[in-house]
Amino acid sequence: MSSDKKIAIINYHMGNLRSVEKAFQKIGVIAIITNDHREIKSADKIVLPGVGAFNEGMEKLKELKLIDPLEEAVLENKKFFLGICLGMQLLGTKSYETEETPGLNWIEGDVVKFNVKDLKVPHVGWNNIFYTRKNFLFQNIPDQTDFYFVHSYHFRPDIKDTLSQTNYGIDFTSSVNRDNIYGCQFHPEKSQKFGFEMLKNFANLKNDE
Repeated sequence: MSSDKKIAIINYHMGNLRSVEKAFQKIGVIAIITNDHREIKSADKIVLPGVGAFNEGMEKLKELKLIDPLEEAVLENKKFFLGICLGMQLLGTKSYETEETPGLNWIEGDVVKFNVKDLKVPHVGWNNIFYTRKNFLFQNIPDQTDFYFVHSYHFRPDIKDTLSQTNYGIDFTSSVNRDNIYGCQFHPEKSQKFGFEMLKNFANLKNDE
């Protein structure tokens, strides 16, 4: 990524954004934590991390008036976008966490709680992902690589928007892609070598990928 390009990590007060910033720094990518509309407009790519409740995440995006500038950047100007953990779930149509709450609806699907027998919820720790289709985001990352998860809810998009699945009592969607929009349920910034590789691939995405 050239020196005049940067990634905007959206600050909407949901989780530790500094670890994502440090992960990009480790791979030599310029990334800034911001909720400034001008910074979002000038950024090359956008990352929405997040840990916490879906309804609170949507409320914070509204309070900070971030939805319009994000939609302009991502839906209109086609900037590459990566949602991480809660950030991926917010891409959906709605969530049933605490109460039914509309999401961004950039990728249709709902967010539901794990209903798995004999397994602890939340799903915490290392688990592997298996690809449902090839994509540059996972270049140089072997199929069934382990990534780090922490979540009680999972996103249910259409299979055509699914990049990978993971098994935790059920097969659930662990990453998504539609056009310039990407999401991962796991935490690449906590997933060591291959997590950093995925972030590097995201930073290197081009419109012909």
